[in-house]
Amino acid sequence: MSDMVLVRSLAGHDKDQVFCVVGREEGYLLLCDGKNRRLASPKRKKAMHTCAEEFDHPTLEKLVRQEPVTDKDIRKALWAFRAKEV
Repeated sequence: MSDMVLVRSLAGHDKDQVFCVVGREEGYLLLCDGKNRRLASPKRKKAMHTCAEEFDHPTLEKLVRQEPVTDKDIRKALWAFRAKEV
């Protein structure tokens, strides 16, 4: 997995929402937000319909290193990102 672990949706009903990238498959990103889209059933979205976001958080570093994370960890990371945006 590359360093792109946080993305913003650019199209679709989830436009402008932020997700963590938990995997990839053939031109698609597997996205999770820990609440509506959990690790057990990530959302498939074409990579061209997303935009990478820059943010450092321990959970995101774990995703890059492919270490196990929980839905709660992902929710905390996204909450911290949204708090930084405001």
